[in-house]
Amino acid sequence: MDKYSILKDTFGYTGFREGQEELIDGLLSRRDVLGIMPTGAGKSLCFQIPALLFPGITVVVSPLISLMKDQVTALNAAGVHAAYINSSLSEGQIRKAMEYAGAGRYKIIYVAPERLMTESFLALTGSVEISMVAVDEAHCISQWGQDFRPSYLKIVDFIHTLPTRPVIGAFTATATRAVKEDISCILGLDQPLAVVTGYDRKNLFFSVEKPKDRQQAILLYLKENQQKSGIIYCNT
Repeated sequence: MDKYSILKDTFGYTGFREGQEELIDGLLSRRDVLGIMPTGAGKSLCFQIPALLFPGITVVVSPLISLMKDQVTALNAAGVHAAYINSSLSEGQIRKAMEYAGAGRYKIIYVAPERLMTESFLALTGSVEISMVAVDEAHCISQWGQDFRPSYLKIVDFIHTLPTRPVIGAFTATATRAVKEDISCILGLDQPLAVVTGYDRKNLFFSVEKPKDRQQAILLYLKENQQKSGIIYCNT
């Protein structure tokens, strides 16, 4: 099994998007990476594919409960065993997830940053091989970013508890130079491979129109674009 077969057979894609293969190759060579790619560019595949090729478990740190649920649901539907650990679960559900993880059932575990330093999670990660730590929404670790989350600083403490330092991947959609430097410095990335793909989405465009009859213009537009998806913003 290699990255190409996983891309096609597990995720259903025939080719990589810009930046994906470079980041995947970096991680597979055990090099820390920093990926700055716009929303929808496929950042998750950059750590999910290496996770399936590494021998141990990949821990994915994410602050978004809904995103964790969506990605774990999609992974399980694709035949990849994954789980999430966050405040939406009962303590009993968390214990069961830990039990399954310890038995080697999961290749990928999504976890909220607040859960990293709990006694039960540390007991798990101290007894299994953690091949990679992937930090999603990595800009949250920087005080220069508008979404700074103090709980993200626990990631550093967590990595230091592991018996062997795993490869680290940090991913975000946007980052200024200061935020980018913060991510690399605070997480202690070791000469990371940094990939910035830019923010131009060729499949998206914006237009502004001022029709005399707005209702008629909207009805006409909907009729002409019945098989397409999009958003129409109105001032009232």
